[in-house]
Formats: sequence, C-alpha cells, structure tokens
Amino acid sequence: MKIPKLIRPFVDEFSKLPGVGPRQALRLAFYLTEKGSSAVAPLADAVAQLANLKTCPYCFSVHDQDGDLCEICNDHTRDLLTVAVVEKETDLISMENTGKYRGVYLLIGDIKKAGNLNERQKMKLDSLKSRLASTDEGKAHEIIIAFSPTTAGDISAEIIAENLRGSAKKISRLGRGIPIGGEVEFADPDTLGEAIEGRK
Repeated sequence: MKIPKLIRPFVDEFSKLPGVGPRQALRLAFYLTEKGSSAVAPLADAVAQLANLKTCPYCFSVHDQDGDLCEICNDHTRDLLTVAVVEKETDLISMENTGKYRGVYLLIGDIKKAGNLNERQKMKLDSLKSRLASTDEGKAHEIIIAFSPTTAGDISAEIIAENLRGSAKKISRLGRGIPIGGEVEFADPDTLGEAIEGRK
C-alpha cells in the first residue's frame, strides 16, 4: 500500500521523537485520521501550546510562569545554595514528588554513554558556577549529582563532579542500597555492597 502524501510529513516529524519510530508514527497517523478532525484539532492545539513554554535561565527546565524564572527557582523558601544536578525533566519531577528535597536544580540534559559533555552542557555548568560565585558565600552548601546508579551514570557523575569542584562545600551522590520493601536475600551483590558501605 502506498502511503498518502499528506501523511508523510507527520510520519517524518513524529518519528524523530524519542521512542517513536516510523512504524509507530504511521500507526498514530492512521489512528488520528480514523478519529477525524475532532481528534486532530485538539492535538494540533496542544502541540502548538508547547511553543509558549520558556526555559529558566537558572536551572534550564521549561516552565509557563510569568517571569523568566521557573516556579522553583523563584521560590524564596527554597535553599538556593543546595543544587541537585539532574539529567532529565522527569528526574526533576520524581525528586519533587518525594516532597523531601527543598533545594534547587540544574537540568544538565542527557549525557551520552561516553560521558562527554556537549557545548550546551558545558555552558550550563559554567552558568551555575558563575551564579554560585556571585553569592555571598561564593559557593554552594552542597551539590547533589542525582544520576541513575548505572555505569554510564557513575562515569557522568565523576565528570560533573570534576567540573564543579571548588563550587561547593560538598559534592554528593544520591544514596543507594536495598529499596524499601526489598529483601536482603534477593539483593544483587552490587546493591547489597552499596547498602553496606552507605549505611547510616
């Protein structure tokens, strides 16, 4: 079957999205076509609204607040000298959902497995260092590198820590170990080892 010409631009654009390949994009196109304009119009409007989002100049997360700063960076009850460096927006949301973190963030973006920082990521780190240097204390109380505990995450965390050395009194990683509800018997050696070394 020949794909209609009007569907091709949709497939080309949507297949560029993470987790959406050409086949999935084609399925979505046929699904929306079947649903008709009542489904297409709201989707088109929702996508268009994304153009109204802004990027916070402090943490680099997207937001829809009136000013330049996002809600978190503009919240004077937060500890502005405790900074969690996260890779993705979803990591930031997960940390916020715990209700246990009251610092601010730096959204560094996905770091490739090789652990190399791109120019934009270097710019974000330089921006954070400059901002911290301009404070009364001249450095952060703590920078938490909140990366996933994988080999790639560990390599990336070391690179970030090296870049930020001297910009904080303390640079830390998220704690690791056996998850709540987990059983020692079934923990793998790496997890159990981390739990022993990171015990309180």
